[in-house]
Amino acid sequence: MDRHLTLTYSGIQGTYWMYYAAICSFASVYLTDRGYSNENIGMILALGSIFAVVLQPILADFADRSRKLSLAGIITGIAGGLFLGTACLPAFVQKSGVLTFLFIMLVAWHAVLQPLINSLSFKLEEKGVFINFGVARSMGSLAYSILCSFLGTLVSKLGVSVLPVTAEIVLVLMFVSIYLTNKQWNRGSATRAVLPEAAKTGKSKEKEISLKYFLLNNRIFALLNCAVVFIFFGNSILNSFMMQIVGDVGGTNGDLGRLLSLMAFLEIPTLFFFNRVKKVISYETMLKLAVGAFTLKMLLFYVSKSTAFLYIAQGFQPFSFALFLPAMVHFTNKIMSKGEAVKGQALFTTMITVSTVFASAAGGYILDSLGAKPLLLLGTILSFIGFVIVLILVDKANKKGNNI
Repeated sequence: MDRHLTLTYSGIQGTYWMYYAAICSFASVYLTDRGYSNENIGMILALGSIFAVVLQPILADFADRSRKLSLAGIITGIAGGLFLGTACLPAFVQKSGVLTFLFIMLVAWHAVLQPLINSLSFKLEEKGVFINFGVARSMGSLAYSILCSFLGTLVSKLGVSVLPVTAEIVLVLMFVSIYLTNKQWNRGSATRAVLPEAAKTGKSKEKEISLKYFLLNNRIFALLNCAVVFIFFGNSILNSFMMQIVGDVGGTNGDLGRLLSLMAFLEIPTLFFFNRVKKVISYETMLKLAVGAFTLKMLLFYVSKSTAFLYIAQGFQPFSFALFLPAMVHFTNKIMSKGEAVKGQALFTTMITVSTVFASAAGGYILDSLGAKPLLLLGTILSFIGFVIVLILVDKANKKGNNI
C-alpha cells in the first residue's frame, strides 16, 4: 500500500505544480492578451501573494483543529474553488475589475494549497503509512517541466484560451489523485492494523493549540523562518526576472528557456533520492548546506559576465532549492507536535510567499532604476544573512529548546 499511496500522492503534487505552470507561470502571457500592462500584472501577482500570506495561517489553524473535515477534504474543497474560478476566466476577454479580482484569488488559493498538500503526507504517516515525500515532490518538478515544455507552443498555436482549459484538465486529474489516495488508504486500513500514532511518530496525542500559542511556543522556529525570507529573495528574483538577468549578459530567449529547463530537471535527482540522503545526513546539516549553496549560486549569478557562468550557477540547484525544500518540510514535521504540524508547514510556506512579494515589489523597481547587477548583489547579501541565521538557530529549533 505504501508504494501505491506514494504514487497517488505524487499525482497530487504533480497536478499542483502543473496548475502553477498553466496559471501562474503563464500569468503574464494570459493577462497581457487581456489588455493588462506589466505594472498591472505585477500588482495582481503581488496582491495574490499577500492574500495567501493572510489565508495560509488561518487555513492551517482550521486544518489542525477541524474534526469534521479531513485534510484531504479541505484540499478537495479548495481545489473545487479553483476549478470554479478557473472555469470563469474565458468569460472575460478584456481587462476588468472582476477579472483582476478573480485572478488575484486564483493565485492566492493556489498558494494556500501548498502547505496543506505537504502536510497530507505526514498526516498519512501518522496513521502508519510511509509516503516517500522526496519522490512525490520530484514528480511535481517533472510534471511542471513536461507541461511547460509544450504549453508555450500550444499557446502560440491556439491562443491563451488554452491556458484555463489546461488548468481545468489538471484540476480534474488532481481530484482523481485525491480520490485514489483516499481509496488506497481506506483499502489498506481495512486489511491491516494501523499502528498507534505515538509508535510511528514518537508523538503523543496532544490537544490542538491556537495560532497565538503556536507562535509563542515556537519562537526560535519562527525566527528561523525569517531566514527563509532572506534566502528565497534571491530565488524569487531568479524566477521572476530571469529574462532581464539573461539579457544583461547578452543572452537570448533560447538561453532563458534552456536555463529554466535545466533548473527544473536538476531538482529531480535530489528530490527523488532524498529519502536515501536523509539516512546519512541530518535535516539540520542539510539545511546548512542548502543555504550555503543558495548564497554561492547567487554570488555566481552576480559575477557572471556571460551565459556560460549562468549555466554553471544553475549547477547549484540540486544542493540549494532542491535540498532545502524537502529538508525544511521534514525538519518542521520532526520538531512539531501533532497539534502544530500544519501550522509549522504553513509558516514556512508563508515566509516563502512574503519573500516573493518583497522580491516582486523591490525587484522591479531596482531593475528599472539600477539594473540587474545591483539586484543580484542585494540577493547575494540577503542570502548570506539568511545563511548566518540558519547556522545560528537551526540546531536550537527543537521542542526542548524552541523558546527564547
